[in-house]
Amino acid sequence: MFIQTEQTPNPETLKFIPGKVISPIEPLEFNSDAEAEYAPIAQRLFVINGVKTVFLGSDFITITKQADEIWANLKPAVISAIMDHFMANMPVLLENAEASLDEEEFFEEGDKDLVLAIKDLIDTRIRPAVAQDGGDIVFKGFKEGIVYLRMKGACAGCPSSTMTLKSGIENLLRHFIPEVVSVEQSV
Repeated sequence: MFIQTEQTPNPETLKFIPGKVISPIEPLEFNSDAEAEYAPIAQRLFVINGVKTVFLGSDFITITKQADEIWANLKPAVISAIMDHFMANMPVLLENAEASLDEEEFFEEGDKDLVLAIKDLIDTRIRPAVAQDGGDIVFKGFKEGIVYLRMKGACAGCPSSTMTLKSGIENLLRHFIPEVVSVEQSV
């Protein structure tokens, strides 16, 4: 098994590409071992000292390290853990994982068609570009013209994420959907 790595715009984050399907349902982010109870591969990665966040994309894993760690020390341990996991034929996600994924969204019922259009633009135009950088973007809500989004993976905490939200995503959404006034980061 050969695992490729790619730099991301976030210097604290590295993208690992094992050449296998990782998250077949949707991109998932874990900030602790406790959050990863249904993701054995994430639990294995959190055993490594210095791993701060594990993000499972469709065919990649993005690791965000603690600020005081250096990639030269951490990268071999992460590659080894990923390789060991797949060589042991362990599942990436447990069977009951999908039931634990409900992310709450908020918007007025009258804005449902507008929200569907926003989500479509996110899914078709924004999410693929963000995934290239090792992250994801999730719709959280819409209220009074403001779209609330959550950045995940390499995009969470990235120095350029504010510019991406404001200059890129906000401009695109405002261009196609005039009712959008601004885009804000949600937690």
